[in-house]
Amino acid sequence: MRVRALVAAMILAAIPIARGQSPSYNPPRTPDGHPSFEGFWTNSTYTPLERPDGVNKEFYTAAEFADIVKRAEARQAEQTEPGTVADVHYDFSQFGLDRGQGTVARNLRTSLIVDPPTGKIPPLTAEAQKRAADRAAARKAMGGPNDAVQNMGIGARCLIMGGSGPPLMDAGYNANYQIVQEPGHVMILTEMIHDARIVPLDGRPKVPAGIQQWMGVSSGRWEGDTLVIETTNFNGKNPFRGASENLHVVERFTRVADDAILYKFTVDDPSTWATSWSAEERLQKTDGPIFEHACHEGNYGIANTLAGARAEEKARSEEKK
Repeated sequence: MRVRALVAAMILAAIPIARGQSPSYNPPRTPDGHPSFEGFWTNSTYTPLERPDGVNKEFYTAAEFADIVKRAEARQAEQTEPGTVADVHYDFSQFGLDRGQGTVARNLRTSLIVDPPTGKIPPLTAEAQKRAADRAAARKAMGGPNDAVQNMGIGARCLIMGGSGPPLMDAGYNANYQIVQEPGHVMILTEMIHDARIVPLDGRPKVPAGIQQWMGVSSGRWEGDTLVIETTNFNGKNPFRGASENLHVVERFTRVADDAILYKFTVDDPSTWATSWSAEERLQKTDGPIFEHACHEGNYGIANTLAGARAEEKARSEEKK
């Protein structure tokens, strides 16, 4: 019953966002007159970034979308096989990992990508292909993923995760944000590893190219009722979809309903893709507060994984004696 009720609610609320929102909506406003985005939001979604192969349309019908959600819920409810990698890693039946248990951002689109019209990420440049090959070769030289901490993903190492952005992407679970505004600034707090991005809106000069950060350097401005945030100066250690430190991200936030923000972003990196590309998703209002995701403080997994791998190697070595 919970699945059917959730699907029905998602379909009914998704249609206005998928097809466009009434221009007559008047958003709540902050004391300085700008639209208020304050509160708690999620971009948890069943819509993939890229359009699946074999799908040749921009939107699903309500019935098709209901079937997608139903099948996804069934997969999430499946129990893993005890003792397998999936079992000791993540089980979607655990608290917080089942999207159906919480708020989901509703969208009938077949992909988040809206440009190019194919719904696919543009081809990689030759430079990007070489960069990816060099990275793979460097990892191979250090051995397998359990041979060196540098070979493990930065998410597993609790350094940063995709939800932090920019751009903001569904982190898979705990895909929640808190937005706080004051005159001259907006703060976006990510629940996943609790990264906070403080964006100035006062038109201050651009920072020098030599100042680089994991989430880049952001600056914002208002274009009517839309908040526009531009981010450059990435350090390349958190490469979005393999991007370089030359990545340029433009985000656009528009309050389109009491419970929804239309979020659009365009990424441009001539060092990585043949052309720029854009995506569109919904930030859905959800309940707060944001919980502390103390990933690094309690991250014993890396040390235990490496210790386990060394123990296995020692046992195999002793067996050969």
